[in-house]
Amino acid sequence: MHPILFQIGSFPIGTYGLLLVIAFFSALTLAKRQGRLDGLSGDAITDLSITMLLAGVVGAKLLMILVDLINGGRFLDIFSLGTLRAGGAVHGGIIAGAVALFWRARKLKLNLPLTLDACVPAVALGQAIGRLGCFSAGCCFGTECHNALAVTFTDINANVLSGTPLHLPLHPVQLYTFCMNLLVMILLLLVRKHRSFTGQVLACYFMLEGVGRALMETWRGDLDRGIWFGLQGLSTGRLTALLFFIAGIALWFWFRRRSAAPAKA
Repeated sequence: MHPILFQIGSFPIGTYGLLLVIAFFSALTLAKRQGRLDGLSGDAITDLSITMLLAGVVGAKLLMILVDLINGGRFLDIFSLGTLRAGGAVHGGIIAGAVALFWRARKLKLNLPLTLDACVPAVALGQAIGRLGCFSAGCCFGTECHNALAVTFTDINANVLSGTPLHLPLHPVQLYTFCMNLLVMILLLLVRKHRSFTGQVLACYFMLEGVGRALMETWRGDLDRGIWFGLQGLSTGRLTALLFFIAGIALWFWFRRRSAAPAKA
């Protein structure tokens, strides 16, 4: 619960940013290790990871800005310091990162299904560590909570930067999501170990992420991110979660059918 870790002169160093750096290198290490099991180059995985990181940051910001504008935000706020510091919408980062991965893997002439299966457990790990950053910053906060799990934010920076309610017990939804992402990573590693076709791990990631995110939205309190079609239960997070789950099912059947198809002579 310390949005600002320390300051260098008047420039603040955020805890969120530091944990994102840790998340990136932790995910990169896992992706390279998983890639080597399928004979993929560690240098190629590093190249892909940097490309995905840059695309992910841009994608997360763009989706956050788009949702804010749709919900009545001011265009000039796009250029504010708050927008620069904000983490963005995670699913925008995942979508942009996926597009970048497809493009870069093709340029590097990598086996795309094998590459995706190696990378997605690392994505889940990176998301998990990133959620610790959210907890430290106070962003992605939960709804009011009056049980033993409740947390109370008191740092004024959390309110200024993320609109976090202060001195009010809230669900630590960031920590719930941290546990959920770690569980997704473990399940993906198990699926990868026993997979019956290449691409199965990727398909499972989309389905598990969709289910997990839809569940986590139950306790999210920052629903200024957007409500769709006037339905209170259909937040931006739940809408993208539904799309992720549908994509996962489609990928499952597509990769399984592709693996079962006889090779052309």
